Amino acid sequence: MLAMQRRLVLTSESARHPFRRAMPPAAPAPAVERDDDNDVKLFLLSFAAFFTCFYTFIF
Repeated sequence: MLAMQRRLVLTSESARHPFRRAMPPAAPAPAVERDDDNDVKLFLLSFAAFFTCFYTFIF
């Protein structure tokens, strides 16, 4: 069986695909606004849903 003689990683930028060379450079990622109270909202919603179901089945 013949061993592969080709490298897995391209070492030259000119060896890229022509379509990728024709594309404009990538734009930087936009800043993401953090929403830290998401966990609290989810906990309160889950608690209210559980309480409603439990209260409904008991009475």
